[in-house]
Amino acid sequence: MPLRAKITNPAYRTQPASTIPNDYAEFTEQPGDDPDDVLFNTLYGVRTIELNRPKKYNALNGSMIRRIIPRLKEYQKSALASIIIIGGAGPKAFCAGGDVSHLANDIAMNGEQGKLASKAYFGLEYKLDHLIATYPKPYVAYLDGITMGGGVGLSIHAPIRIATENTVFAMPETGIGFFPDVGGSFFLPRLEGQLGTYLALTSDTLKGVQALYAGVATHYVDSSVLSNLTARLGELVFKDYSDLRSRLLIIDRTIEEFNTGLPPKSPPHLAGNLRLAIDNCFQHDTVEGIVSALERERDAPRPPQINDWAAQTLSKLAEKSPTSLKVTLRQMRLGTRWDTNETFRREYHIASKFMEHPDFVSGVSARLLHKPPTKPEWQPPTLEQVTNEQVESFFSIEEGEEGLELLTRGMDYDRYPFEQDLGLPREEDVERIVRERALQREEVIEELVQAKDGKIGVREKVEEILARMCRVDRNGSVRWGK
Repeated sequence: MPLRAKITNPAYRTQPASTIPNDYAEFTEQPGDDPDDVLFNTLYGVRTIELNRPKKYNALNGSMIRRIIPRLKEYQKSALASIIIIGGAGPKAFCAGGDVSHLANDIAMNGEQGKLASKAYFGLEYKLDHLIATYPKPYVAYLDGITMGGGVGLSIHAPIRIATENTVFAMPETGIGFFPDVGGSFFLPRLEGQLGTYLALTSDTLKGVQALYAGVATHYVDSSVLSNLTARLGELVFKDYSDLRSRLLIIDRTIEEFNTGLPPKSPPHLAGNLRLAIDNCFQHDTVEGIVSALERERDAPRPPQINDWAAQTLSKLAEKSPTSLKVTLRQMRLGTRWDTNETFRREYHIASKFMEHPDFVSGVSARLLHKPPTKPEWQPPTLEQVTNEQVESFFSIEEGEEGLELLTRGMDYDRYPFEQDLGLPREEDVERIVRERALQREEVIEELVQAKDGKIGVREKVEEILARMCRVDRNGSVRWGK
């Protein structure tokens, strides 16, 4: 990973251990914590955070969280720290997730004590994720490699998220008897159409530039330029009175200096007829309704690739925990109404419930601990046996129940505040232009490309939306709706 390579730059220096404020004493080092599992470095105004467990694909654990949180609070107060960059060591992963194998093993070995320790871990993780989501300085995530589960929590709430040709994004939780946490309730339902619900239930992956098209990433560069990009960001100097948006826009333009073009033959994958099928099937509010819609797509006179996709998706869902599927779908529907504060507080409650449910230990043990992986024994084993009452129990909070105390207050939001500025155009952006004026296809594309200063991926994204959602009238103007 380029962050490690850049340590050879003489402008870098490893920062000495800082004094942790008394109000963050809970994040002090504990017995067994590894002092080298996260590396912190400085390059002028840039502060880098490098996850350093490459043999474990940089899986996130409590030790790492206890090191990152105080450092982020320190950087927040420092006038010398202008930009925070997080990445992962090694060639394979940014962060492959939370260390759930350790948690499940702890529950299996230590019963109630293990459950309490696991709940404490998730509380710690969500505090960090919420801190990132509400961080008042530019925070940049390099999604260079596997980015799943806990790694998504460290990156998806960053205003700037950079994918590379190595990016492999997924939320695989329903396959291990859990749910898409780390703020999944917030970011997944806010992806376009039913993409978020689809990714949440199926654990499908987005590779490379597909993460940009889907809205998971805001930028795409080749991994070979990350080292030089970091050095260039270190050269940026912001005016003292510049607000966060102004600083992010400067970083946005700087990243585009390193644009080496899109990979060849890389149009949006979740597009066209496939995207229409996803939106059609995953719009339903019950898992049974989704399954029935997929069965119809499988058996209908559709293009063969759509029939095959439906059959494969049904097979994927059949492997997941029935309880996880139903809880996750309910989470996707409710999450549209939650702000960032409520998201993490609610998810802590849901995670705590899953620590009491047998599917978590069964799923992690069978899929991650057992070699070779085996089939989990889900309880209940079928969708029909998971009742609405059981699902609702994951969301009902009893009066007086102790909730998660987050680290920041008063900075929450119900939509990512810089999404329109930094990401690719969304469908509603294209629809607004098409409905407001009679423009030809190329005029719509050029207007949005210019509005984004020629940003990489804009043309390809807009072309896909127009092809899927628009028709052309007798005058050659595009009209919304087929």
